[in-house]
Amino acid sequence: MTPIDPAYIPVSALDVPRCAGLATMMRLPLRSADAPQGAEIGFLGIPYDGATTNRPGARHGPRALRDASTMIRMVNQATRMAPFHSARCADFGDATVSFTDVDQTLALVADQLGALHEKHIAPVAVGGDHLISLPALRAAAKTAGPLGLIHFDAHTDLLDEFFGGARYTHGTPFRRAVEEGLLDPARMIQIGIRGTAYDGSDRLFAAQNGIRIVPMEELRARGIADVMAEARERIGDRPSYLTFDIDVIDPALAPGTGTPEIGGINAFEAQQLIRSLYGLNLVAADLVEVSPPFDPSGVTAWTGASLLFEILCILATATARRAGREAVLCEALAEYPG
Repeated sequence: MTPIDPAYIPVSALDVPRCAGLATMMRLPLRSADAPQGAEIGFLGIPYDGATTNRPGARHGPRALRDASTMIRMVNQATRMAPFHSARCADFGDATVSFTDVDQTLALVADQLGALHEKHIAPVAVGGDHLISLPALRAAAKTAGPLGLIHFDAHTDLLDEFFGGARYTHGTPFRRAVEEGLLDPARMIQIGIRGTAYDGSDRLFAAQNGIRIVPMEELRARGIADVMAEARERIGDRPSYLTFDIDVIDPALAPGTGTPEIGGINAFEAQQLIRSLYGLNLVAADLVEVSPPFDPSGVTAWTGASLLFEILCILATATARRAGREAVLCEALAEYPG
């Protein structure tokens, strides 16, 4: 395999042990928005959980995910995709946030992600609670217009208010995004929704606005291939955003999250769901709600880091295509298709 740029190939564990060196995301080079040096995809940690409504801890997610991501290697054995050879990827550190002012955090994160978009760098936001998706969508929609949304989650996050007037929480980002015109409801699909509900107002909002919800029960009954074929058709080939809440996975397998719901998917099914998105015009993504304090074993962070790699494979393919290049596949695995 020939890399697009050797300077953007991660440090290999064949050369430097995983326990050594700076723990950047997937051992990628560290860059800044002021000096991106040609990066095309940028990871940005959002260490913020000031919008959680119950159990905090997701502010520690980016650091735990970086540490776990030292296990990531070069090639996706199932798809043969070599994302680091296909697009120039880098770690852009952590965003500046405010734990005393939600509005300030929203503005800060949108500005910092917007700076990457302005330099034609596709961001992967690493949370942090799910409110971070709102400033990420504000930044992406500035350049790409109303976006399609592929949303994996146990919850719709379409609620209106909490605690007598709080409109910006991790349970409200996609309602706000629809109201602000950041998302095209006709191109939204939410997959894996389950658990008890407050009053159904989120489902009513979805129905009134044409948002497609695929409950966990429907996903199980129809199967991943059928549901994801519908998702691809709904999203189409226009710019889209992917958000993955780790609580879509069953808490028996990923306990480190703030709002667990039983009856979720397993880790392999999560990989299959993301792999079904190859070919979509993905312009940005996030993975959220990893809360390390609730999982001393670290398995939730390891699962999240592995799924970030799957997301990166999709985004690198889209990035290469927009640049007029073919994504790089590992020819040595051609005899062993996934």
